[in-house]
Order: sequence, then structure tokens, then C-alpha cells
Amino acid sequence: MHVTRRQWLLLAAITLMWGCNWPMMKFSLREVPPLTFRALTMSGGALLVAAWFALRGISLALPRAQVGRVLALSLPNIVGWHFASIIGLTQLAAGRAVILAFTMPVWTVLLGALLFGQHLTRRAGVASLCALVAVALLAIDEFTTLAGRPVGVLWLQIAAISWAYGTLLMRRLPVPLSTEALTVWMMTFGAVIFWVAALAAEPWPDWRAWQAGTWASLVWGIVINFGVSQVLWFGLARELPAQAAAFSMMGVPLVGVLSSAWVVGEVPVASDWLAVLFIGAAIAAATGVGTARGENARR
Repeated sequence: MHVTRRQWLLLAAITLMWGCNWPMMKFSLREVPPLTFRALTMSGGALLVAAWFALRGISLALPRAQVGRVLALSLPNIVGWHFASIIGLTQLAAGRAVILAFTMPVWTVLLGALLFGQHLTRRAGVASLCALVAVALLAIDEFTTLAGRPVGVLWLQIAAISWAYGTLLMRRLPVPLSTEALTVWMMTFGAVIFWVAALAAEPWPDWRAWQAGTWASLVWGIVINFGVSQVLWFGLARELPAQAAAFSMMGVPLVGVLSSAWVVGEVPVASDWLAVLFIGAAIAAATGVGTARGENARR
């Protein structure tokens, strides 16, 4: 399928939004507790996206019989991913966190083979090896650095595994809803769970003490991360070939590392750059980027 210039530009915009979101989250966490941050941005994003889809005439009705399934899907896709990733982000640099989080395509392949009997290909083996090297590079650095926090590496891998399992579950637990309605309701259920967790585990924040930059980063989380990028992605997801979407995924860790230097003043080290390269190679192998070109060349 041909990808137009407009589609490439929109895909590049989404990649920038997703990559820049990690240092923006890190900036917010300077003053906002992590669970409260998730509750605020997710609930605001759910309302914003729901309003947009409703204005477009897309039905967001949720039949009572499907509530249980939607809740089951929201646990790994929304709650598990967002909980583990934000806890990991509190312990690691934003650039490092996004590198570790984007092992998720590799985990999707591995869990598919382990839990659902999917065939493991040679590309899956290459992807797994590249991802393992990337994680090992960053884990060793956290273990050997005086102020290192290797538990953060574990949290980000839990997030990636949760996302991967949720992706596989989406394919095996069909729900007769539009993708837009399903996403809005999963975000809504996730927001409710995060509000309950935040109220139980964190002190009520003093919003009046938050600086203007904190409010700006929260607006980014609601409007850009959960709003604009979601709407753009829904518009592209049905049009793009899988390999084009994979290119976007490969670019997010690099954007995250680069933007972290500007937003929160992080200075990436050699192990970060090497890990970016290995994660890019892992995603390329796991998603089959370059396969079609190679097959065409052999014909």
C-alpha cells in the first residue's frame, strides 16, 4: 500500500508527540504525585476524546453485557501499562524509560508464542536478542552507578509485558464496539481506577502550589498525548500498512532521548544511544520492517 506525503507527515507528528510525552511526564512528576498525574490526564483525555468522537457522530454507547469484557481489556491495556510505566518513570531518566518501555513489540511476539502457541520465527529470535541486549545495557548501568535504580528497569519491563498481553487479548476477546468507543471506555474505566488508587495511596495535592510549567505539562498530557495524538492515530490506523506504523514506533525512543535533554536537562550516555539502536533493530525485526522490500527484491 502506498503511503502518501500527508500520511508520513502525520505519522511523524504522532512520533514526536509520543516521544516528547515521556520528558513532559517526568517534568510533571516534579510536583504531581504519579497516580494523581495518571488520574488527571487520563480522565481529562477521555472526556476530550469522547467529545470529539461524539461531535463526529460516532456512537460511544456501551451495552451492559459488554461492561465486563471492556473492563477486562482495560486492566492490561490501560491500568497495567500506565501504572507500571509511571512508577518506573519516577525512578529512571525519561529517555531511559522510553527505551525500556518500547520493548513491548518484542514481548508481544514472545507472549504470543508462550501463551497462544504462535510460531516463533527467526526474526522473532533476532528481535528478542536485540531487546535483551538493550535492556541489559541499561540494567548494568543502573546496577553499577552509585545512584542507580535498577528496580525502575523492572517496572518498565512489567509495563511493556502488560501492554503486550493487552494487545494479544484485544485480538482474542472481541467486543462488538467501534475502536473509538472501546478506547474511550477503557480510558474511562482506567481513570476511575487511578482516582481510587490515588485517593487511597497519595495525599491530596496542593494544586495552588503548582508552578505554571507543571500546569502546562498537564495540559500537554491531556490535550496532546491523550487527545490530539489519539485522534490522529485513529485517523491513520485504518489507512496505514503495518510496516509504516512500525517505523513510527521505532522513532519514539530516539525522540524521547533527544527531547529529554531539552525538556528536563538529561544528558544521555553511550549506553543510552546503544540501547536506542538495539531497540530500533528489535522493533524492526519483531514487526517485519524491511521484509516486504526484501521479498520484492527476490522476485
